Amino acid sequence: MNLYRTKLSEKLKESLEAVVPIIAIVLILSFTIAPVPPGILMAFIIGAILLVVGMMFFTLGAEMSMTPMGERIGTRIAQSKRLPVIIGLCFVLGFIITISEPDLQVLAGQVPSVSNMTLILAVAVGVGIFLVAAVLRMLFSKPLSYMLLIFYPVVFILTFFVSKDFLAIAFDSGGVTTGPMTVPFIMALGIGFSAVRSDKYAETDSFGLVSLCSIGPVLAVLLLGIIYHPQGGSYSETVIPDAETSVALWKLFESGIPHYMKEIGGSLLPIILFFTFFQVVSLKLKKKTLIKNLVGILYTYIGLVLFLTGVNVGFMPVGNYLGQVIAGLPYRWVIIPIGMLIGYFIVKAEPAVYVLMEQVEELTSGAIPGKAMGYSLSLGVAFSLGLAMIRVLTGISILWFLVPGYALALILTLFVPKIFTAIAFDSGGVASGPMTATFLLPFAQGACEAVGGNVVTDAFGVVAMVAMTPLITIQILGVVYQYQERKKNKEEMLAEPVKVLPLEAYGDADIIEL
Repeated sequence: MNLYRTKLSEKLKESLEAVVPIIAIVLILSFTIAPVPPGILMAFIIGAILLVVGMMFFTLGAEMSMTPMGERIGTRIAQSKRLPVIIGLCFVLGFIITISEPDLQVLAGQVPSVSNMTLILAVAVGVGIFLVAAVLRMLFSKPLSYMLLIFYPVVFILTFFVSKDFLAIAFDSGGVTTGPMTVPFIMALGIGFSAVRSDKYAETDSFGLVSLCSIGPVLAVLLLGIIYHPQGGSYSETVIPDAETSVALWKLFESGIPHYMKEIGGSLLPIILFFTFFQVVSLKLKKKTLIKNLVGILYTYIGLVLFLTGVNVGFMPVGNYLGQVIAGLPYRWVIIPIGMLIGYFIVKAEPAVYVLMEQVEELTSGAIPGKAMGYSLSLGVAFSLGLAMIRVLTGISILWFLVPGYALALILTLFVPKIFTAIAFDSGGVASGPMTATFLLPFAQGACEAVGGNVVTDAFGVVAMVAMTPLITIQILGVVYQYQERKKNKEEMLAEPVKVLPLEAYGDADIIEL
């Protein structure tokens, strides 16, 4: 019990460090250049409290249950050594985890001419296929960079055959499917598969599953766009609830909590059923371990319900309202640096980011510090928000940013250590989580409404932009790391003293040679 309390206090501290900067920025803006109605501001504050508590429970729950479950299942599937079994189970796992992701439901509602279920099933099939490809890459020890250099050009070739109104939504789909539900489980699955390999690259290859699983949805949605020829997202102007009394404010959250309890329950159920099947058939874990997993699942459930209620009811309205007000100022360009500042801090509030940072630091034995990676992610997301706000103000096509951005990221894969490539492309999916979908996207939508732009083409795509820039910044971190290692090794070689042996230590032949 004391251990759980200690863990909860640690996670609470991490959550506060992540969320307090965002709260401070919003409060400063609301009391200076972007006045916010009291009802919306109070909803934001309550939402922030729920977000902090939710992150605390979620990160502890993921550590206790989702990560160990994924590792055990991955190890056991790999140990079967039967390729058809591995392919079948990985496809099913990728499929059901994708259907479990709450953010995918939000995206599906934005796409016309394609029914929600058609889109969700297509994306789920895409993730299932690419999870199989990612696992086979690990088992056969194939470089991730080769697969990225094959699939991303295919993605961009397909963009020539899809309506421009559909492009941003297609690229956003790659980000929303790798959210807080899927990332801990998929990353742990990779660690489990790598555990059956004994070569020196096993740990390096445990990363990269998230990156490949992010490509599947983009390809699936682009193919749907070619088949159905949709003409853009059916976007209607956001209605911002402004509670005038405390009772009205409570009703906003009162209606939100049961909705997300049901949604997260439905999301977790397929994963629990899959784990139960494995427990009965193969794992047969001890009672104590099972109880720990159940407690962890309960923490995960509570955490995600509180987190999603907080961000959807409290953060989404204030994000949209701030975007409208700031973009409506005479000096609307100020939204670019403000967006960058928000982007720098908001990535720290993404729950799955902590899962990735902890696993990176653990698997590399501290060689890649979590803090250095956190700063790299923050800088990347800040830059992406600056570019996203430029798009909102100017209406530039998203391809003018994505094509050179991904080209640079793919070129860097040829020069950086393998592990940095894998972590970088995983980071893209991890950074574009629920905070991006429920605060940054509404922020961009509000700004776009204020400047009279096309919300579907100019505001959508924020998730895709956030997913792109970490690919570059983390790999640049890899270049710096590689340079420092080489410099350190060179200095050690130069500093190593030459051992001079006494004359008696040499034989006659050695003396003659001397």
